[in-house]
Amino acid sequence: MTVAVVEVGGSHLTAALVTLEPPAVLRSRRWHVDPDISAEAFMDVMLEGAHWLAPGAGAPWGIAMPGPFDYPAGIGRFENVGKFEALNGFDIRAAFAARLPDTPGRIVFLNDADSFGLGEFTAGAAEGFRRAICLTLGTGVGSAFIADGVAMSSGPGVPPDGEAHFIVWGGAELEETMSRRAIRRAYLERTGADLDVHEIADLARRGPGVAASVLEHAFQALGEAMSPYVRDFGAEVLVLGGSIAGSFDLIEAPLRKGLARDVVLRVAADPENAPLIGAAAHASRP
Repeated sequence: MTVAVVEVGGSHLTAALVTLEPPAVLRSRRWHVDPDISAEAFMDVMLEGAHWLAPGAGAPWGIAMPGPFDYPAGIGRFENVGKFEALNGFDIRAAFAARLPDTPGRIVFLNDADSFGLGEFTAGAAEGFRRAICLTLGTGVGSAFIADGVAMSSGPGVPPDGEAHFIVWGGAELEETMSRRAIRRAYLERTGADLDVHEIADLARRGPGVAASVLEHAFQALGEAMSPYVRDFGAEVLVLGGSIAGSFDLIEAPLRKGLARDVVLRVAADPENAPLIGAAAHASRP
């Protein structure tokens, strides 16, 4: 079975044809999209991707979109968020279905972080586990809480809408401590130097100092914030993706210290293809 997939990020749109037997991306192509793109121009890019894929009549479509978004309805809710404002209130499902060259099968939408988590669960670092929490660490903290192949948005150990950025640590939302901007701000306040995270990580690898201290604080805070969710959700594995996960050699020890519980820690196995496979898996569910 093949599934047509569209995955939308902050500045890109990827179209892919995915098979799930076994899970693999057969082909994919990426287009640049501006965050301030018009609704019509956005649909033009989507349709260019659809024509390039040409999956045929009856093919299911899985479409991964960042939030805020009404996923059951396929309608954007991008109000005052600084991206895709032209899609606020726009019925993407109806516009997409009406312009496809062939009559589609089901068209389903899901959160982009959930698509990443489902992909890692289906054929990645969380494969073989029943319950997994997958985090993307970068501009913010994206998250997916996966139970038996389903992305959960509520229930024990699941923050509101399954989104870890709602978690409060130290009296503020988690992203005020664990995010690219938070790490850069913490280093700037202590040194007066405005460095990016990868530069701070390079300094931390040289030995003890401000850079190492800043990163240790952020990653231990992440562990402490996630610890009760790992416990209550019953997560067997915690998967890390996103740009900051590239510093796993600096993350693991303080994160484990903060978690203070036994859970498998892994770096995402295929962060590029995981969202595509995850969207396909979601579209293939009965």
